[in-house]
Amino acid sequence: MTAQYRVAVAGCGGMANEWISYAVRRPDVCIVALVDIRLEAAAAMAGKHGLTCPVFTDIGEAIEQTGANLVFDVTIPASHYRIASTALTHQCDVFSEKPLAETMEQCNAIVALAERTGKSHAVMQNRRYDPRIRSLRRLIEAGEIGRIGYIGASFFLAPHFGGFRDVMESPLLLDMAIHTFDQARFISGADPVTVYCQEFNPPGSWYAGNASAVCIFEMSDGSVFCYQGSWCAEGAPTSWEASWRIQGDKGTAIWDGEGMPYAEKVTDRNPDGTFIRDHDRVEGEAADLKETFHHGCLEEMFQALAERRPAETDCRDNRYSMAMVFGALESARTGRKVELAGFMTSGEVGILGR
Repeated sequence: MTAQYRVAVAGCGGMANEWISYAVRRPDVCIVALVDIRLEAAAAMAGKHGLTCPVFTDIGEAIEQTGANLVFDVTIPASHYRIASTALTHQCDVFSEKPLAETMEQCNAIVALAERTGKSHAVMQNRRYDPRIRSLRRLIEAGEIGRIGYIGASFFLAPHFGGFRDVMESPLLLDMAIHTFDQARFISGADPVTVYCQEFNPPGSWYAGNASAVCIFEMSDGSVFCYQGSWCAEGAPTSWEASWRIQGDKGTAIWDGEGMPYAEKVTDRNPDGTFIRDHDRVEGEAADLKETFHHGCLEEMFQALAERRPAETDCRDNRYSMAMVFGALESARTGRKVELAGFMTSGEVGILGR
């Protein structure tokens, strides 16, 4: 049987193990090439997973010599645009690690190229495939708390990574906030309209750049999403999934990022004039996912290819999450509110309040 998907894996670092371990379980997938700037890394990855495919240092050469029709981009962010543009122009579909690209201009260019070639480009947003966040979204979609007015996410951790993050200009916003921003869009079903952000580096930080930020987003449904986060917050850590409060006109949904979410909504047992109303608690129901996190996102990407539809994390959708990151950075730089509409099509930022 000839495999339907002939995969070239670009990038053979540690994260590639997650992608390959899923792919080798699929009978419709054959990994035909491993690509890395270090041939020894590609060879080591082949040995680890028992693969007999050739190894390369150039993605274009790998595609041409193996007839690959799908590229896994598990390279560093600075390489995403080059890998995506090469793969798409070679008529390959692309599944990529986050972020979509390193700049908004590159994100927009990838979207344009995917549309021009008619090929798929989807981005890994593994936190969408957490059964608990799916449960939270269902509470919202079921109308348990009514119309959303406010979404709050708190993210406070103190990871001592060492390495490149310690010297980045904006380690929190550039390396991590994309997850929480994309989660907010997923939970609410709304897209960003404007952002105001203050980025800073608090006392005690071991990062050279700004490791903390507060962002206020106006969303397309009229709600406000407020993000507060720090990567140098010692003590009382939140979950890596953040801690969430979603306020509606009928109640509130809570998720601490660790247990199951729940909602508290106003009961119909409150007489007129009640000062503090009574509420009923609604427990979130467990979501049944065939695969979760990385493997769940990959499952959806392949399903979308089979059904000839855009994946849930298609580049055209993911561009909105990326605009939240780059818009927040621009707002922090200028001290002004940023309008995101033009930003997502041209890469140019609209500054409000000039």
